[in-house]
Amino acid sequence: MGGMSQLGHCNGVFQYPKMSPLLQIRKERTQRKISLQGQAVPSRTQRIMESISVSGEVGGAGGAYSYNALKRLDNIWSSICSTQAVSQEPQEVVSSVPHVSSHSDLTDKAGDRFDVVVCGGTLGIFIATALSAKGLQVGIVERNILKGREQEWNISKKELLELVEVGILTEDDIEQATAVKFNPNRCGFEDKGEIWVEDILNLGVLPVKLIEAMKKRFISLGGVILEGYSVSSIRVYEDAAVLQLVEGNTLSSRLIVDAMGNFSPVVKQIRRGRKPDGVCLVVGSCARGFKDNSTSDVIYSSSSVKKIGDSEVQYFWEAFPAGSGPTDRTTYMFTYVNPQPGSPKLEELLEDYWDLMPKYQGVSLDNLEILRVIYGIFPTYRDSPLPAAFNRILQFGDASGIQSPVSFGGFGSLTRHLGRLSTGIYEAINGDFLDADSLSLLNPYMPNLSASWLFQKAMSAKQNSNVSPEFINELLHVNFQSMQKLGDPVLRPFLQDVIQLEPLAKTLGLVMLTKPQIIPSIFKQVGIPVLLDWSGHFFMLSYYTFLSSFADPVIRPLLNVFPSKIKFEWKRHLEAWKYGSGLDYKL
Repeated sequence: MGGMSQLGHCNGVFQYPKMSPLLQIRKERTQRKISLQGQAVPSRTQRIMESISVSGEVGGAGGAYSYNALKRLDNIWSSICSTQAVSQEPQEVVSSVPHVSSHSDLTDKAGDRFDVVVCGGTLGIFIATALSAKGLQVGIVERNILKGREQEWNISKKELLELVEVGILTEDDIEQATAVKFNPNRCGFEDKGEIWVEDILNLGVLPVKLIEAMKKRFISLGGVILEGYSVSSIRVYEDAAVLQLVEGNTLSSRLIVDAMGNFSPVVKQIRRGRKPDGVCLVVGSCARGFKDNSTSDVIYSSSSVKKIGDSEVQYFWEAFPAGSGPTDRTTYMFTYVNPQPGSPKLEELLEDYWDLMPKYQGVSLDNLEILRVIYGIFPTYRDSPLPAAFNRILQFGDASGIQSPVSFGGFGSLTRHLGRLSTGIYEAINGDFLDADSLSLLNPYMPNLSASWLFQKAMSAKQNSNVSPEFINELLHVNFQSMQKLGDPVLRPFLQDVIQLEPLAKTLGLVMLTKPQIIPSIFKQVGIPVLLDWSGHFFMLSYYTFLSSFADPVIRPLLNVFPSKIKFEWKRHLEAWKYGSGLDYKL
């Protein structure tokens, strides 16, 4: 859930050949089994994608969108799933040097000196602009052209207004970037009933316009953008971080912000090649020809657990009107899996998608023009957000793991945390609190984020289990039905990926009262170890809620009498309590 915030696009049109859907499906399945001179017939996905003209790739999750890029991503995904131990240590991008930078030859070569260098511009432009607005000298290093994609980010107005509150955009900027608005928004699970809500992920915002507005604002504040440059190495000295670029340039900065996403080379080094604890696989398309196109699906399931290859998967859907035309609609099919041998590839999911999407949307594939094909993999780790592992380097956005393990794409979580993080970074630089321990306070343990792991496990098909294939849909329907009965204060935060103690406790209590027979299956589905782990996070969620509600009002008035370092640390603790309990979210 949480909207397909960051997936890319393919330009052009593919007009599906005229043939009855049933015959087409039979033909496709037959062709998959046929080989000509040892060469397999191109898959339906390959033919569709190669029939759509593509322009240059852009940065960020989903920025690559050609068929070749799909194959490259599938190869990365296969290597993640491999049983083989990591044969070699990840490339050492960051090294620590125990003396001042003036002792280094690299420092003499540093052409530009900054307070902050942000590596990765697609989402990094937001934190970079927020820091520039506070008077810091900021540079951005982006390996592609810093440009948003044509495919919309789906988000709620409330989340966008966070950018206005931080002071980096105006409401007029947001209005200009909003391509489409729609209501109401549906949640449903395999014909068990539907829940309709208003104003949840009901805006389609054009990244190409939003990021262009951010670039103009950033440059007007004195920011510097290096497009077409890639990170080679970072040397962390006692007084600076020196960034060496592949192209030969050298930059010196007081702080490096790593906004290079899920596959950041710095994160790979920190995690030392460890497998993700879970992955969300997403495929979809934007197509023209939908007649009924005024509402959206926030989360929808049209079938029970099914087998694909050697794995069992539970598919979920999202669907949104697109801003490119009145009959244009984007549909996403996603599933949660554990990375292991036999896990389905993205191309396999796309083959299923072409079969299943027409029935889900009540359309014939014959009558659709495929405008864009969309895909992505979103790894998640239990130990998130990621604490700082080095002095003078901080992970931000998807690289930090600050997004919920249930959502894919981090734009919504970015807007929510941007004010907190930009203020914290500014204070860290001003006070010179740039050691790893101080920076880790900016990516603290958040029990509500950790507690949401239970939901990903509950929504993942368990391999070789004796749980009914209908169980996941039944469990989700009961939960959503309970939240609907409890009203907006319970349902709305959850739909925007915010876990709070009171709504969570009320929902669980109502589920146990109204559907106690489902409890044994929950134990089978998620397992005792996960439930025990979750119980600890639930306790901490209660504790953080108490601290934020009762200890914060006592401590906050005293902050100004503390020494600067202690004041910095306590402000971060108060923020961790507030955000870690979800109390930053207001209806």
